[in-house]
Amino acid sequence: QVQLVESGGGLVQAGGSLKLTCAASGGAFSTESMGWFRQSPGKQEEFVAAITWNGRRADYGDSVKGRFTISRDNGRNELYLQMNSLKPEDTAAYFCAVVYTQDMSSWTYGHRGQGTQVTVSS
Repeated sequence: QVQLVESGGGLVQAGGSLKLTCAASGGAFSTESMGWFRQSPGKQEEFVAAITWNGRRADYGDSVKGRFTISRDNGRNELYLQMNSLKPEDTAAYFCAVVYTQDMSSWTYGHRGQGTQVTVSS
């Protein structure tokens, strides 16, 4: 089973940028669709972004469209999330996961990492 470890979180001012990395090991990363979700205290988990196994198609949650970009490097077994124009409401624990969809209109996740905290100050 693939092991997922996120990194790159931290504290950033509103308007700033961060890049998250998800390092995968022990499984067939290159054949899986992958994604990012986030969780804030008192809120439901929120879909952030997903990318197909070959990187050809990506999908984004409405709240991050135009600001975040998901990408992957199958040769390095890594998944990325470039976050620009960050807002205080982006503050959350972000985790990467193996994701599933039937039609790319909604996503669920299976195995996931522990997460990395992103805090955006106003």
